[in-house]
Amino acid sequence: MMHKVKDHADLVRDPRTNAILNLNSLDHEKYVARREVNNKEHQKVQNIEDEVANLKQDISEIKLLLRELINGSR
Repeated sequence: MMHKVKDHADLVRDPRTNAILNLNSLDHEKYVARREVNNKEHQKVQNIEDEVANLKQDISEIKLLLRELINGSR
């Protein structure tokens, strides 16, 4: 038997675990959608950071090759 939480129509308390549960499935769906958007944004940022790191590595290699080319032609 769940107990209603005072002043919150969609919340109930499980007396066995003392957990508060939200019975409003729309709120849960909104939460899942927000979490998915946040995960996609985080992944996008991570991809950009990876690309920048790769570009930095490529530039370092190009600089090294240019130094070798310049030093080898003298």
